[in-house]
Amino acid sequence: MTGFVARRILVAIPTILIIITVAFFMMRIAPGGPFDLERPMPAEIRTNIMAAYGMDQPLWKQYVDYMAGIVQFDLGPSLRFRDKTVADIIAEGFPVSATIGALSITLALIVGGFLGAIAALRQNTPADYGVVGLSTVGIVIPPFVMGPILALVVGLYLGWLPTGGLDPRYGMTPERLILPVITLALPQIAIISRLMRASMIEVIRSNYIRTARAKGLSSGAVLFRHALRSAILPLVSYLGPASAALLTGSIVIEQVFQLPGIGRQFVQAALQRDYTVVMGVVILYASLIIVLNLIADLLYAALNPKVKYD
Repeated sequence: MTGFVARRILVAIPTILIIITVAFFMMRIAPGGPFDLERPMPAEIRTNIMAAYGMDQPLWKQYVDYMAGIVQFDLGPSLRFRDKTVADIIAEGFPVSATIGALSITLALIVGGFLGAIAALRQNTPADYGVVGLSTVGIVIPPFVMGPILALVVGLYLGWLPTGGLDPRYGMTPERLILPVITLALPQIAIISRLMRASMIEVIRSNYIRTARAKGLSSGAVLFRHALRSAILPLVSYLGPASAALLTGSIVIEQVFQLPGIGRQFVQAALQRDYTVVMGVVILYASLIIVLNLIADLLYAALNPKVKYD
């Protein structure tokens, strides 16, 4: 197991380096810049600012200097917020994004797993058809469409929940997180329910389940002690891609519901050409995806004794 983790880490290092390199040069070749204002600033002031941030150097020199800072875990200053570093901005937004992501994946696993199990146990019944139909709708409708619909219907027309933002007095109150969490979790609920349904159908038709029933075990014992442990293995292996989908999806959700998370900061930084903030968020997202995929693989091995990592 230790050797497997070490190899994954060794593979992750060049992967992150490639991601950083591609993102760095893509941001630099994009039109516009962080100091392009509606009212042009005097040339002397602009020259001084560019020199202060090292942006008057050749592009290769900027890249080398940036990578030298990354090696020292220094993400640099924000180009738009003069009194903040990239680390400060990420520290402000990460708790919001992490809370939404953790609640969304938890909700998706619970609801999706339950619906998928019900559909499998009631195969070819109205319950099965209903779950399959709803999951298809959940997959087809993207979060950037479902979010405004929920905000419009539940928030504005019915007035049941706030449509977004954080309460300035209390911060992340539960009622302000319900709509973003549900919107972000819906596509994953749909995918997980279909995975669980297919996996459960395969498991309940397997020989060892027939043997357990032949021994006189109750339906509940067969389901909870034998079938579920094997049926959830595909869900565990899907945790890595699901986490990546939630991270990228939060960029849209935070913008729709006006939440000050990393996703919204990433969008604003990209529009303002705040290169260092964009790069910092890209590095964070890439690192999280790699780590979460590794954790999912380790959990899969822990739950499935047939899998051995050397």
